[in-house]
Amino acid sequence: MADTQQWDTDILIAGGGLAGATLALAICRLVPGYRVTVVEAFPLSDDPAPTDYQPSYDARSTALSWGSRDIYERLGLWRAIEQQAAAIRHIHVSEKGRFGVTRLDASDHDQPALGYVADNRWLGLCLMQDLAQQPDIDWLAPAQAEGVISLREGVRVTIRQDNETRDLNARCLVVADGGRSGLREALGIDTRHEEYGQVALIANVSTERPHDGVAWERFTERGPMALLPQVGGPQPGHRSALVWTLSPEALDGVLTLDEAGRCARLQQVFGWRLGRFTRFGECHHYPLSLTIAKECVRPGVVLVGNAAHALHPVAGQGFNLALRGLMALVDAFRFARENNLSPGDLRALERYRQQHAPDQQQTIGFSDSLIRLFGGDYPVPGVTRNAGLTGLDLLPVAKHWFARRAMGVAAGGSHRQPSDHEREHWQ
Repeated sequence: MADTQQWDTDILIAGGGLAGATLALAICRLVPGYRVTVVEAFPLSDDPAPTDYQPSYDARSTALSWGSRDIYERLGLWRAIEQQAAAIRHIHVSEKGRFGVTRLDASDHDQPALGYVADNRWLGLCLMQDLAQQPDIDWLAPAQAEGVISLREGVRVTIRQDNETRDLNARCLVVADGGRSGLREALGIDTRHEEYGQVALIANVSTERPHDGVAWERFTERGPMALLPQVGGPQPGHRSALVWTLSPEALDGVLTLDEAGRCARLQQVFGWRLGRFTRFGECHHYPLSLTIAKECVRPGVVLVGNAAHALHPVAGQGFNLALRGLMALVDAFRFARENNLSPGDLRALERYRQQHAPDQQQTIGFSDSLIRLFGGDYPVPGVTRNAGLTGLDLLPVAKHWFARRAMGVAAGGSHRQPSDHEREHWQ
């Protein structure tokens, strides 16, 4: 291993969001001894995770597959996360105006849940509470990584903080600064970018009937939508996270409506399976696209999370794919240590790329094919889509494959058991 005295840090993570923070914790827990620096653009919260946490009604949330739950279990964090996580026990997939339906049930797979939904702020608080106890992690926040220069066995990263710049020498730079990655652009890494011609409207809604742990995937002539169960809210068990795919024109029409009008418009599209929509929270929206970095590793540099791949949100696969990639990267760092290599050595990073690439290709293909099969703007005959849903529900093998993919356990490695060495470091 290279002389660590010449380096300011071993691994510099640019981006301290959910992906970057999870990676920092995973490195400390599973390959302890590396010095980690996290550069985050937003100031850190002073709040520890409170025992009486109450989510805001309009809190944004993330769907965690069963495979992601296993990852956080492996990191020793799941016990905290599950206190504010809604279990997805059933998934109901349907298309408006047609009889084809697919139903997935956790009990069919001998699991208590197919996945979970947790507020992003709660996930962040749980991560930060644990990370604050890790002596090998330094946080620079608010700060920005602005430029990168390659060195013989690492990189030099320019950091801007408090209107001043300084350089940090790192043996490996992990780019985790999101789908609009400034560092990816600064590195000159091209992307494959495909616009779906749609926008996602994100909001929390309340329904007359309880969600009972059901996640709804609804495909309409205008595009897909999802309703995911959440905890909390004025009436526990009645709050769901809405992901509604719309054309830009349809979005403008929804945004001009008052809350009652938005509930009524959603009712027309979703139907009455949950009774009347009684509340429609604060709206967020963004254009939808598929973005894949054409290059995810270089000597001393690796891209993860949305900086490497940004997917359509309706299938709920993006963050779960990112988590599996983070575990593959941790395995690469372990390989580097065991073979006396720098964590940024291309031999180690290529190992990560090769391990993660099949999962990335399969998950992106699965998510993208759902949109092309059921999205409103693609010329697939309705009878074909309807037959697909009906056949999926009737064919056990196909249904099992679909469920395993939705649970995030189809890709190899997501159920790898921790070693005794790993257990010692997170007990």
